[in-house]
Amino acid sequence: MTLALSAPDRAALAERHKAAIDGSLRTRVTTITVVVGLVGLFVYGLSTLEVSFWRLVSGFGNLGTFVVLMLPPDPGSMARAMLFVKALFETIAIAFLGTILAAILAFPLGFLAAKNVVANRVVHFLARRSMDTVRGVDALIWALIWVNVVGLGPFAGMLAIMTSDIGAFGKLYSEAIESADRKPVEGVTSLGGGKLHEIRFGLIPQVLPVIASQVLYYIESNTRSSTIIGIVGAGGIGLYLAETIRTLEWQQVSFLILLILAAVTAIDFLSAKLRFAIIGKRAT
Repeated sequence: MTLALSAPDRAALAERHKAAIDGSLRTRVTTITVVVGLVGLFVYGLSTLEVSFWRLVSGFGNLGTFVVLMLPPDPGSMARAMLFVKALFETIAIAFLGTILAAILAFPLGFLAAKNVVANRVVHFLARRSMDTVRGVDALIWALIWVNVVGLGPFAGMLAIMTSDIGAFGKLYSEAIESADRKPVEGVTSLGGGKLHEIRFGLIPQVLPVIASQVLYYIESNTRSSTIIGIVGAGGIGLYLAETIRTLEWQQVSFLILLILAAVTAIDFLSAKLRFAIIGKRAT
């Protein structure tokens, strides 16, 4: 069944809601300003970065040359292959330990940054800004810092991943806590529970599956990040990747890339299975 309006009724309806249909002058000016600013920024970026379509086309020819040089993937020797595999497991260990430590350390920070847990504005502000500061520095920069603090090796890489992820986890945790349903918390309060009881029995059971899912995703993501921080001396397979690129051993480069892709694919598959099991859905 359809509702048909006569022409006078439609005109009256449009007149009644004219402000909502046309929009205010301030809204239109703001929209135009934002669009013009974005277009101007895009054009400025094209000119500043010297973007050239013809350079891109000619670059594809060079890319094809590199692909030919990479085939077939070859580690060079069995001893070299075992060395690469050992470095790959070192990279996975860096990602796993760094992510788990960050997840544990960020857990209390998430509650401090959640408005529905800590009402004190000063504490909330300091917690949020601290996490923003830590999160604003890339893992590669943290790797350079920790390499100078504790020296070269995988320990610096683990600390870099941990430091970089503390801010990200704290923000994600606080958002999950703030979006949690208030009814279980009110139920605990009605039974005489205190603040700690509200958190333990009202909030944590709700946010724990979300937190576990986020941690599993970051383990997968940090496996890729760990290959990059290895280039600056933070251990793992990235160190060998930088070395083989520098010495133009392209077949070994392709072998290392295949190892990284295989590891990321396997971790993605396992984390997806665990994530669906945690949130109560059947993996397909």
